[in-house]
Amino acid sequence: MAKWNESIDMEAPQFKDFAKTMTDFIAEYLENIRDRRVLPTVQPGYLRPLIPEEAPEKPDQWQDVMADIERVIMPGVTHWHSPKFHAYFPTANSYPAIVADMLSGAIACIGFTWIASPACTELEVEMLNWLGKMIDLPKEFLACSGGKGGGVIQGTASEATLVALLGAKARTMEKVKAEHPDWDESTIRSKLVGYCSAQAHSSVERAGLLGGVQLRLIKADSENRLRGEALEDAIKEDIAAGKIPFYVVATLGTTNSCAFDYLDEIGPVGNKYNVWVHVDAAYAGSAFICPEYRHYMKGIETADSFNFNPHKWMLVNFDCSAMWLKEPEWVVNAFNVDPLYLKHDQQGAAPDYRHWQIPLGRRFRALKLWFVLRLYGVENLQAHIRRHCGFAKQFADLCSNDERFEIIGKVQMGLVCFRLKGSNELNEKLLKRINGRGKIHMVPSKINDVYFIRMAVCSRFTVSEDMVYSWTEVSAAADEELLTNGN
Repeated sequence: MAKWNESIDMEAPQFKDFAKTMTDFIAEYLENIRDRRVLPTVQPGYLRPLIPEEAPEKPDQWQDVMADIERVIMPGVTHWHSPKFHAYFPTANSYPAIVADMLSGAIACIGFTWIASPACTELEVEMLNWLGKMIDLPKEFLACSGGKGGGVIQGTASEATLVALLGAKARTMEKVKAEHPDWDESTIRSKLVGYCSAQAHSSVERAGLLGGVQLRLIKADSENRLRGEALEDAIKEDIAAGKIPFYVVATLGTTNSCAFDYLDEIGPVGNKYNVWVHVDAAYAGSAFICPEYRHYMKGIETADSFNFNPHKWMLVNFDCSAMWLKEPEWVVNAFNVDPLYLKHDQQGAAPDYRHWQIPLGRRFRALKLWFVLRLYGVENLQAHIRRHCGFAKQFADLCSNDERFEIIGKVQMGLVCFRLKGSNELNEKLLKRINGRGKIHMVPSKINDVYFIRMAVCSRFTVSEDMVYSWTEVSAAADEELLTNGN
């Protein structure tokens, strides 16, 4: 066997030079991101001609790799952290989180059990305690309360929704088996039914598909919010049909319009019928660090699980989705496969997070929370949220002052939904023109067959002048479109 030649590996001095050059590039990129066109102009397949058809036989120089970033990568990047990016919802980014990811990459542990890297598990436990206290979660959700509850970092809110569904499924299966010992598992599964608003994220419906259960979408009210009465009517109807209600998702901050389901109505209904109540606050949950927004959490004490994404709006880089469970044992039991090679002497004394998630492996993501919370502090994170909400109100005022436009629904958090007065087709053409100009980027949505445009405040670099710039772009695109259509 050939002996490994360490000389072909990158040595520490080279790494330091490479890393310093990359750090300088990152800082330059982010500090000047507003100067880049927010949406790329490339077509599918643009990249293939720019790189060789096969991997190099001999190693390239790192300087060559750095030189190719602007030539190969940047032409095809959509710049999510540009102040001109207003699509979807924000994805968080900050220098402390970037540095934490560097350390996570260097430690490179796979923290599936406590013994696999004790710091990885224990820092996660404590950061979920810190974060839970910041949003004033009931103590039943927190590991520090001495009860059953605890928190875990999932990859995404979609994973949290599926994990909660599988926990709810396991709990209900055990209960029904005890009541009907003659029923087999397939019979029970065929009767299970979960619920969410028709305005809930598509990942909720997908969780039902992955979990092998029926999920029922319930019509929201005139403000796009799910009411407790509508949920109870659906549950009664399904019970009468011989089905077994087991799970409901209450969304706090829907993707379409940032609407807030009535958790204080949904939760008690779920509790009454022994239905697991999961709260999905993926985007808006970060705002609950500000006391003035916590009224949206009214009824949280009735929930069985709660989730939001610090990686959306709290300056923690993707992926970092915080989830809390009052009774994690239902998830642990549902996922518990315990081969000998994963056992250790300290089992039971600390969480083994492999039992709390879909994958086995997990990165040291708690470092990002630790760095960001320490290096910003709660006050600065609150100020960040409040600034974004203020920018949304500024944009909405600009829109309202133009009689050609209308605001759709309420301006919630950092999101404004708006449209030209007129047909869906007109607004589809307007959005195409806005994005085609290449200076800002927005995406559409549709509720009750009304097509509208979403303006989300996404960048931590945003200032008041950016709202004026973005509105000027929208207005100019409207001028062009209306002129083209002869209006």
